[in-house]
Amino acid sequence: MNAVWLIAARELRTRLKAKSFVIGTVGLLVVIAGYLALSVWIAGSSGPVIGLSGQTAELRPAIEAVAKSLDDDLEVRIVDEDAGRRQVRDGDLDALITGSATAPTAVVEEELGDTVSGILTAVLQQRVLQSELQKAGADPAAVQRAVAEAGVRVDAMRETDPQEGQRLVLAGVAMTLLYIALITYGTGVAQGVVEEKTSRVVELLLATVRPWQLLLGKIVGIGLVGLVQLIILGGVGLVGASVAGQLTLPSLGIGTFVSLLGWYLLGFFLFASVFAAAGALVSRFEEMQSVISPLIMLLVIIFVLGLNLLIRDPRSEVVEVLSMIPPFTAILMPARGALGVAPAWQTALAVVLTLIALAGTVRVAGAVYRRGVLHTGSRLSLRAALSSGQGRSSSTRRRRG
Repeated sequence: MNAVWLIAARELRTRLKAKSFVIGTVGLLVVIAGYLALSVWIAGSSGPVIGLSGQTAELRPAIEAVAKSLDDDLEVRIVDEDAGRRQVRDGDLDALITGSATAPTAVVEEELGDTVSGILTAVLQQRVLQSELQKAGADPAAVQRAVAEAGVRVDAMRETDPQEGQRLVLAGVAMTLLYIALITYGTGVAQGVVEEKTSRVVELLLATVRPWQLLLGKIVGIGLVGLVQLIILGGVGLVGASVAGQLTLPSLGIGTFVSLLGWYLLGFFLFASVFAAAGALVSRFEEMQSVISPLIMLLVIIFVLGLNLLIRDPRSEVVEVLSMIPPFTAILMPARGALGVAPAWQTALAVVLTLIALAGTVRVAGAVYRRGVLHTGSRLSLRAALSSGQGRSSSTRRRRG
């Protein structure tokens, strides 16, 4: 294991100092900061602003009451008509309501927004209804109370989660970070293998270490680089979201972050071993893309399909089953955990199944890597790598016997 850790430490030092790591991390931090700033701006931005002039000023209490009942953010101002028209022209007012209280006129720059139009229509309809009820000799207040009391009694089988929006954002962020990390550093493993083959450095390394030591050291080193980046991005994101008021449940964010790191390690070792085997099949960078494209496409399918299914119904049986089947597990299960829809037994089963898949994948990928890492020339087919690797293993066992 000393050789493994020496190789891993070399990969870690080299890649942490690389410009690509620094620039990529800073770029992602800028994206996170921009997202948080945009969220704060959207949350702090006010809704429509309208001005009332003349007789329409008496509509203000009714307009504000209707806006509150509809949970619409609407600001109402009392202004002079001439000043109001200037403010509409300058963009300070979305609309100026003038004229009589029974038949007002909306002065706008281009068109009246749906929110303002709906509120004004509701207010005017209430006034007409009250007028007609008074003409008919009915008590308008009593009629309105009766109308307000009418409705359907709701018997919910499951309580609504008030933090569902935050959970969904955390789930989406976790999936996105895992997707980016697995593709970025999985590809980095394949590139490292091809680079060592192209420069013939691998021949020197294999003179002193065994193939499995070189493979494991490279995977561990590059995996630690990805882990460092995830810790930086996740830590900054959690602190920034809490300070900006976008995350009101720090415990949920920390739990999701810890789960993200754990699933990253499992998912990375699963995919990185396959990426390394794929890189060992070729001897030139020009050929690398053809062997890793299927792996990248698989990750894209897992991410896109999983995200769409989670948004549609995170409790569906399809999501539940897929989240426990490797390789879907590494991306879907932490997202389900953030949404609070993954029971403990499902998480435990997913970990066990992932470890079993990891053991099998590492065994096959190791055989391909042993055969392909010293192969030069044309691209080595997967069948040839597996058959040759198995044959060599069998002959080795016979000689030892």
